[in-house]
Amino acid sequence: MLPLDVLSVGRISVDLYAVEPNVGFEGQQSFQKSVGGSPTNVAVAAAQLGRRVGLATKVGDDKFGEYVRTRLAGWGVLTDYVGVQHGAQTPLALAALTPPETPTVIFYRGPAAPDTTLTLDDVPADVVSDANILWISQGSLSQGSTAESCLHWMSLRTREQHTILDLDYRPTLWETVDAARAMAARAISLATIVVGNREECEVAVGTSDPDSAADRLLEAGVRLAIIKLGADGVLLATASERVRIPAIQITLVCGLGAGDAFGGALCHGLLNEWGLEEIGKFANAAGALVSTKLTCADAMPTVTELNELLAAAA
Repeated sequence: MLPLDVLSVGRISVDLYAVEPNVGFEGQQSFQKSVGGSPTNVAVAAAQLGRRVGLATKVGDDKFGEYVRTRLAGWGVLTDYVGVQHGAQTPLALAALTPPETPTVIFYRGPAAPDTTLTLDDVPADVVSDANILWISQGSLSQGSTAESCLHWMSLRTREQHTILDLDYRPTLWETVDAARAMAARAISLATIVVGNREECEVAVGTSDPDSAADRLLEAGVRLAIIKLGADGVLLATASERVRIPAIQITLVCGLGAGDAFGGALCHGLLNEWGLEEIGKFANAAGALVSTKLTCADAMPTVTELNELLAAAA
C-alpha cells in the first residue's frame, strides 16, 4: 500500500453547533450537526486538498459512530484505522456562539471516550513510520492508552520526517495545567514541527510571547515552530528564518475549526515543499475561509477555493 501523505491521530466527536450567535446554552437554541475533534478536522482538511489521509481513532458502536465513519469516507479520509469500541458511545461536543470568535464548547465524552483507548495494535508500525506526515494532537495525550501509544508512534520516526505536534489545549481534558505542560515537554522532544496559539504556548512552554515561544520550541529541538496569532496572523520560525504573515480580513461566523483548516493546509504546503511565506499565506487563507462558515469539517476548503480567496485578498 502506498504511504499515507498524512496520518492524523486522536479525538473524534459528533459536533452540534448552535445556529444563533450570542445565545448561550441557558437560552433557546437550534443546532446543526457535523463531525468534529481537532485531529479529525485536520484529516478532513488535508483530504479536501487532495491528500491521501488516514485517521487513527475510535468511535462507539452507535448510530453516531456510523454517521462519523460514513462522513469521513465521503470526504476521502481512509477509515481503516477508525475502530469501533463495542459498548461505548461516540462523544458529543456542543458549541454556543458566545461569542462567535471564541465559542463556548461543552464536551460529553464519558469517563473513557473510545478515542482515548488506542493501542499499538490499532495501527501497524510501518504505516506510522512510512507516513509523510504524522499529526498528533496534544489533546490525544491527555487520557487513556492513546497517550502512550501516540508517544511511541512519534518515537518511530526520524528527525528528517514531518512529525507534527498540535498543542491543541482543552482544559477540561487535563487534571492540571502542570500535567499538560509535562506531557507537552515529552511530546515536543519527539516532534519536528510544533503548532500552537498564544494560550497553548503559555501552557506548553511558559510564555505567550510569540517570538519567545518560538525560541523555546527551537531550543527544544523543533525544526519549525508555528505560533498562530488569531487576528494578527501567524509567525513561522526556523533556526535560520522567521516570517510573520498577516491575517486575511473576513466576516467571521464561527472561530471553531480555523486552526484545524490551517493544519490541513500546513500539511499540504509541507508536502509541496513550499517556503515559509507561501505555507503561511495558504494556511492563513484556509483558517479564514472556515471562519466564515458555521461548522468545521463540512466547511474545509479545496485548493481552488483557497487560491480564489488569496487572489481576491491580494
